[in-house]
Amino acid sequence: MNNSLSTPNTILNMLTGKLLGDGCITKQKGRKPRFQFIHSITDKEWCFYCYEKLKHTLPLALPYYKNVKDTRTIKGYTECFQVQSRTDPIISLLESLWYINRVKVIPFSFLEQNLNELALAWWYQDDGHLSQKDNKPKKVILSTDNFTPSENRRLIVLLARKYSLYFKLDSQNRLILYDQLQIFYFLRIVDPYIHSSMNRKIYFPQETPTNRKRTTIYLPKSIHLKKPTAEINKQLFHLHVIKEIIMSRTGYIDYYKKVIAPIRLIKETKGYQIFIHEQYIEVLQSIRNYTGLTMSQIITLCFMFENQ
Repeated sequence: MNNSLSTPNTILNMLTGKLLGDGCITKQKGRKPRFQFIHSITDKEWCFYCYEKLKHTLPLALPYYKNVKDTRTIKGYTECFQVQSRTDPIISLLESLWYINRVKVIPFSFLEQNLNELALAWWYQDDGHLSQKDNKPKKVILSTDNFTPSENRRLIVLLARKYSLYFKLDSQNRLILYDQLQIFYFLRIVDPYIHSSMNRKIYFPQETPTNRKRTTIYLPKSIHLKKPTAEINKQLFHLHVIKEIIMSRTGYIDYYKKVIAPIRLIKETKGYQIFIHEQYIEVLQSIRNYTGLTMSQIITLCFMFENQ
């Protein structure tokens, strides 16, 4: 970016999320470009919130109501709010980065600097969806169908490298997280930046107590046990420290990248029928509720804890 424009980093982060999402830069022939975003009437609060955050840096007009004819709907029209800017040097620069021959592209060098947690959260609120079933998160979807499959594959690599998030590209050219462990982690990353009107896109962990004591645990084959119940319960002493880590958002994100993410790759395991001591059941379940980790993965972390 041209530092002479003196655009605050947070504004660039927000604009990154907006341009990956519902934002665009329009340009009429012979005129300078203008920044624009449109949200449905149901997302009016989010639209006005974005306007309030950006208006002190960008020359934005007030959001205005639009009634758009749409024969696909029962009413025959859709209702939305639109925000459009006047011209500005930063918008001209962004247009040169995000558009080639007026086709929107992903400027990956720009994303390297500006796709931070705030940008990710704004993108998710614009173009993301959380699919839930039986009050459990099942999928996170980022609608990237306006970009090419090649761009989206590069975007997947970028997200994996920056955040240890391993999205898949579905048949509709969208980015998808299916793995519950990653979904919980993604939601913790964006959580501080989610507007109250977007609560449908976050998950509220619920304490679901269980009385199950006897269970089958699958541990990496590198862990050798002679007395499974005794040896596993001994390691559960570390549960309270692990819970302290995961209840702190920053601690959890760091711990996820360094310790939790690698255990996703463990394939060869051995099963043990064990009896879990009652004192550990509640904290085990609590960690599961806040992370999406399985019982086996949590116990694996306990064994790894001594070696950290």
